[in-house]
Amino acid sequence: MMLRYALKSVHARKAGFLGAFLALMCAAALITACGTLLETGLRGTIRTERYAATPVVVSADQNVHRTTVKHKKGKTKVKHKAKPFAERAWLPQGLEAALAHTPGVARVVPELTFMAQPLTQGGTGGRTAYGHAWDSAALTPYRLTAGSAPKAATDLVVDTWLAGRAHLRVGDRLTVQSTREPRGYRVTGIAAPDADVRHQTSLFFSTAEAHRLAARPGKVTAFGVFPDPGIDTGQLRRAVAGVLEGTAPGPALEGTHAQVRTGDARGAVEFLDAATVRTRLVSLGGAMGGTSLLVAVLVVVGTFALTVQQRHRELALLRAVAAGPGQIRGLLGREALIVGAVAGLTGALLGLPLGNLLHSRFVATGAVPATLQHTTGAFPVIAGVAATLAGAWAAARIASRRITRIRPAEALAESRTEPPRLPWGRVLAGLLLLAGGTVLVVLLTSLRTEPASTPVTFLAVVVLSTSVALLGPLLVKAAVLLLGGPLRLVGPGGRLATANLRGNAARMAAVVTPLTLLVGMTCTVLFVTPTLGDAARAQAREGVRANWVVVPSGPGVPAGAARELRARGDAATEVVRTTVRVGLDKYAAQGVTPAGLTRTWDPDVTAGSLGRLTDRTVAVSELAADRLHLKPGSTLGLTLGDGTPARLKVVAVYGRGLGFGDLTFGHDLLARHVENPLAASVLVATTGTRTEIEAALHGVPGVRVVSPRDADHLQAERQQANAEVNYLAMGLVLAFTAIAVVNTLALSVSERIREFALLRLAGATRRQVLRMLRTEALSVLLLATALGSGIALAVLTAFSVGMTGRAAPAVTPLLYVAVVAVAGLLALVATALPGRAALRVRPVTVATAKE
Repeated sequence: MMLRYALKSVHARKAGFLGAFLALMCAAALITACGTLLETGLRGTIRTERYAATPVVVSADQNVHRTTVKHKKGKTKVKHKAKPFAERAWLPQGLEAALAHTPGVARVVPELTFMAQPLTQGGTGGRTAYGHAWDSAALTPYRLTAGSAPKAATDLVVDTWLAGRAHLRVGDRLTVQSTREPRGYRVTGIAAPDADVRHQTSLFFSTAEAHRLAARPGKVTAFGVFPDPGIDTGQLRRAVAGVLEGTAPGPALEGTHAQVRTGDARGAVEFLDAATVRTRLVSLGGAMGGTSLLVAVLVVVGTFALTVQQRHRELALLRAVAAGPGQIRGLLGREALIVGAVAGLTGALLGLPLGNLLHSRFVATGAVPATLQHTTGAFPVIAGVAATLAGAWAAARIASRRITRIRPAEALAESRTEPPRLPWGRVLAGLLLLAGGTVLVVLLTSLRTEPASTPVTFLAVVVLSTSVALLGPLLVKAAVLLLGGPLRLVGPGGRLATANLRGNAARMAAVVTPLTLLVGMTCTVLFVTPTLGDAARAQAREGVRANWVVVPSGPGVPAGAARELRARGDAATEVVRTTVRVGLDKYAAQGVTPAGLTRTWDPDVTAGSLGRLTDRTVAVSELAADRLHLKPGSTLGLTLGDGTPARLKVVAVYGRGLGFGDLTFGHDLLARHVENPLAASVLVATTGTRTEIEAALHGVPGVRVVSPRDADHLQAERQQANAEVNYLAMGLVLAFTAIAVVNTLALSVSERIREFALLRLAGATRRQVLRMLRTEALSVLLLATALGSGIALAVLTAFSVGMTGRAAPAVTPLLYVAVVAVAGLLALVATALPGRAALRVRPVTVATAKE
């Protein structure tokens, strides 16, 4: 019976439930879109191209592992964790003979993959260029369509795509920038792949030249394994895996950290960036989804509270005619579930193309490689609908607490006026959340890593905004005490607005909440990345002593550039960057040339000396030294970018870790363990002019000379490009919050049509009523801006203290003014449009109509 009544109630009040429907639909769409990102990270396919004709690929394990065993109360708990390397891990070439003797194996083809950038005028059209030995062409396979295979060190075979783009023919010359100095090659052949290759272009060298360029003596990237006739892929895989694990007949290879890949798993071997991004997408999708859910619940509760407030008289009458609290809760809960089911399903279906659009934008910005295919299944839809239903039911339960807990007579009395005071439970909950938000802000001051601090940053904003929602009526009344005097000076509209703000504090608080969240969240999203980036750039500016900086226009600065400068007597510091693992924790690292280092670089050494920096030592930042309990003379065990373990002696501790990374190695050590050993930049200390430096580097292609100031501007541009990913990720949450602001304001104004009619009958003009609405909107905006700005400032300051060591959030005044202006525009438009619509109806018609 109650369900039938709920259906009839929803049908009769379609307009009244429209606001809740829109809020729930947007929430479902947002959660579903985030769910598609999460599912792409978990199950997204990386389609193989290079190994299309290779049934089994043996590659190195790309993760560092840690297993912990805990014994508690007679039970043993084993936990295994793995984190990816930053660079490609390599296999010993000696495995080839062992794999070749595996039963069922017909042929083993070793693979070399290394950076090889053709220096052509049109570039590679967005495709990544890789170098290989021609012997491994069979893995795709590539077949010659013109010319012959490379034999000499200067021979080269290019694929048909690059040949067409660069207009290359057999016999042409092509300069290639690989891991060594740029070198000219003669195109001896053009090869076409049998498979569909869309995301890379291949350059094939002779075997000896490929090994020279790969610069990994005795190692290979992977092995392609082909079966004997009659052996299927599954049998071959089990045989190879058994040999690697030492459980099958043949030479035992246990401990080589090799992995066997077949099917779609082969794609992760050739596209390491896609495999790494999968983990990042899981974190990003989960963080966005969690934040979206919290924001959605906060917004939907406010929307349902307004809906219940509009029906207060009806619900009070039901209580008066013997409807019990449980029946009222059941009615509102069923109504919420009905609206939530329709809104959830509609929003979830809209969330699928929204997720696809979001993935496309991530690909366009370079945050997600195109090789990771967007995956959508039933999980995001189910999660979106389920979260919407749960949010709607919880919102209805929270919104109905007051009407179901008081006596019927009190409910009738409150149907016309708001209760004189807030329930103590609501006040207590608000104070607890305020305390919880304060704890999160204090916690932020002690977090020193971006992955740890970022989730806490946005959670603190949501928690503090929730406390504002619960304590909103008290905050509105406090604001009226401060603004009452100035508002009365505005005229009749100001006096009416003051009376409304004081007498309808709960309704106004429902409007303050989404506006506060919008201002607070937007300011946090916009200014959290510059806060960290500007501090890092400031440290870098202070620490660079060089007169000039050589930067690449291609993959990097070749070592020959630094040699030319040193031949002139200049100090040239080559800088190569990567990340390393200490345990499972990731640290930003750089390798620098020790010779003449103090002339070009000052990291603010606080202990030890950089004079002892070699391939067997390391310098650490104060943050890393504090976290890892290090000092000069300590030994640091770590895993380099390609998975190579190392134990190094700490020789110095420096203060500018934010600008230069937490760990500093000798250049040669780090360059041997990265995919791109070319310098990211070369710092030059000289008495010469820019013209003289450029003349010295005239024979080095793909480099240019800039001042440290210009290099800082280039870093700012890269910082802005990285920030766009965060803006895109949180933009949907902000858009949803903006929609919620408009929705809540429109709902709040539309319910006051009878009040406006009575004001008109009492003598107020249409213009005075509209002025009253504008004054109310501006008053609410002022309060929400103060609260949202205060929340954002507290959170950003704590973030700055934790990450940079000083309370200096980077706030752009014009951008902040724009945020407030947009919020004000939304508030005024969402108030004026429904207000004008409500005033079009004749006051007598409204006043004499049934409620």
